[in-house]
Amino acid sequence: MPCLNEVETLAICIKKAQAFLKKYSISGEVIIADNGSTDGSVKVAEKLGVKVVHAALKGYGAALREGIDHAEGIYVIMGDSDDSYDFSNLMPFIDKLREGHDLVMGNRFKGGIKKAAMPFLHKYVGNPVLSYIGRLFFKVNIGDFHCGLRAFSRKSYEKMNLKTIGMEFASEMVVKASLLKMSISEVPTTLSPDGRSRPPHLRTFRDGWRHLRFLLMFSPKWLFLVPGLVLLTTSLIGSGLIFIGPLKIGNVGFDIHTLIVLSFVFLVGIQFIFFHVFVKTYRVTSGLLPQGNGLYSFYRIFTLEKGICTGFIVLLLGIVLFVFNFMIWEDTGFSELQPTFFVKKILLSTVPIILGIQIIFYSFILSLISVGSK
Repeated sequence: MPCLNEVETLAICIKKAQAFLKKYSISGEVIIADNGSTDGSVKVAEKLGVKVVHAALKGYGAALREGIDHAEGIYVIMGDSDDSYDFSNLMPFIDKLREGHDLVMGNRFKGGIKKAAMPFLHKYVGNPVLSYIGRLFFKVNIGDFHCGLRAFSRKSYEKMNLKTIGMEFASEMVVKASLLKMSISEVPTTLSPDGRSRPPHLRTFRDGWRHLRFLLMFSPKWLFLVPGLVLLTTSLIGSGLIFIGPLKIGNVGFDIHTLIVLSFVFLVGIQFIFFHVFVKTYRVTSGLLPQGNGLYSFYRIFTLEKGICTGFIVLLLGIVLFVFNFMIWEDTGFSELQPTFFVKKILLSTVPIILGIQIIFYSFILSLISVGSK
């Protein structure tokens, strides 16, 4: 149980957990991971004879990691020490672990959320939306992504290699389990109003954003790759049609002005795709993501030399086209050119020049950050 000034509820939680272990004859221990309490919480825990560990780093995840590191059992159950979770009814979690599941999540929406136990925004907006995003991004069938009551085997936890120290620790656990193809199960659990007289540590918008940011950064496919491919496809199709001739849809016409915009859209789409590879590579090399087959295959093909050569070829193509266009202009005696003709010719040369330069510099960056991914 992570603890930061929980003197009002800590004893209740400890006694419920101890009673549960005794009732079902389970060999276990209760660990309080203190995160700098100043209200006497530590003395309460020590008086009740449970193990107390102290997390030097501040944060929900930091406290949990410290407590889990000191756990001696083959299974670990984590839950808040504010008396909102029912520590007297943990057998469904243990049963699922004994069946062989790696991670067992509580589902408060299935088990029941008592009146005033969860703020309106958390219940109807925050948790459902973030859980949906988690399911969409990581293909994990979990209805309550952020339930604080969950269980896992110590062996599975060590494989996850969790890194975060804040509230996003809860999301990282589910994401890592999903990416590592672990068996994840879910059991109903109840949520009661916490027994504290002070406000909770959770901050709706700050911590909600941290969870969303974490999900996005752990899924560069949705943050960068998918938008990049959409921009790239749209720009290529649109540009191709306009190059053939002015395009008209209803009363709206599309010509060289649209072509200029689509050229920028094309370059931005390329940048998004490169950033997808950057972020995924960084996550793997920093240990935040397990190495996927797709990234490994990419780096079997990609080398700095190949990237530079490709960039120079594209750059050279752009320069050749630019010189060719200049010669056409010279043949007219540097007279004023027809705008449609001029814009199309210039874009055909400048876009490859910019793209070639991007590929060369991005290849250097990929080479620098890809150490350990090859």
